[in-house]
Amino acid sequence: MTESPEGYKVDAVEAWIASNIPSLTPPFKWTRLEGGHSNLTYKLDDSDGKEAVIRRPPQGQLLPKAHDMSREWSLISALGPTAVPVPEALGFCESPDVTGAWFYVMGCINGRPLYNNEETEEWVPEAKRLTLANSFVDVLADLHSLDPDDIGLSDLGKRDSYVGRQLKTWYRSWTSSIEGADFDDDRAHKLQRFFLENLPEQEKARVVHGDYGLHNCLTGPDSTVAAVVDWEISTLGDPLADLAYALNFFPDPSDTIPISPEAATAVAGFPSRTEMAARYGARTGRDLSNLDYYTGFNRWKSACIVHGVYARYMEGKKSSEGVDLEHMRSRIEGSLELSEQAVNRL
Repeated sequence: MTESPEGYKVDAVEAWIASNIPSLTPPFKWTRLEGGHSNLTYKLDDSDGKEAVIRRPPQGQLLPKAHDMSREWSLISALGPTAVPVPEALGFCESPDVTGAWFYVMGCINGRPLYNNEETEEWVPEAKRLTLANSFVDVLADLHSLDPDDIGLSDLGKRDSYVGRQLKTWYRSWTSSIEGADFDDDRAHKLQRFFLENLPEQEKARVVHGDYGLHNCLTGPDSTVAAVVDWEISTLGDPLADLAYALNFFPDPSDTIPISPEAATAVAGFPSRTEMAARYGARTGRDLSNLDYYTGFNRWKSACIVHGVYARYMEGKKSSEGVDLEHMRSRIEGSLELSEQAVNRL
């Protein structure tokens, strides 16, 4: 590459890798990889033809706990020996003296994240999309079958009241954004009360990814999940909340509001959410009779998140140039409607 990689002191990083990761041989060709929650991610091609990936947080002031490289490193290190596919953990540098921030190096996976319908159509043939969906479900089921105590992740996060804590956090976000957004919706308040008053008893905490979707899976040439990436918000929590979040990316005949036509799953060949949930239940043995609670909760949470972003645009804290604010507002209202529909199915 002709430009120096952003956020990396190339000579210092390559010297550290030479001393700590004997399987790689600098100098490297550095190639920027897009995606990954704005973390600075590059593919490294070494002089012997081997490949790896390096990640560090973005430059500048960061929110507390954001872009936690040590968390990602802990996850891929712990999950490496399990059935959950993750990149190989090669090396972690926790000295900011090398390049100004912690960073880690992992194996390079032959696979692609899928962000939109065009990428899915290009990479996954229609006849293979059921294969991908089944693999997607199976990987999540296998993750939720692991006991965090058995794989060294007992301290990953608080174990109790995963959904209850989020209900309070995201409700605070909604109420604090009302003035800035100049927009409120009574359904947001009613739904939050319903979810708090009907909170299911959480089973034993499991590792939850927190943002499990095709955008955070590397789909291999065989149309199966070759690796799960971007573990920075993973924690211990309720596996059914993680499942419902993941399934909400997929269409279902029961939806009165269709998913975006540009979504990675908005193409022919994928099974319904109901079919995917049944596969998860069969693989894990979990009781899914209350899944609509978690479906509704995640729809409500999505509305709260977008409401907060909408408020920042309306207050001028973010440039709204090129942003369709009416569409953003309709997304909030649509998520609340879908949340209500899920609740009404209970």
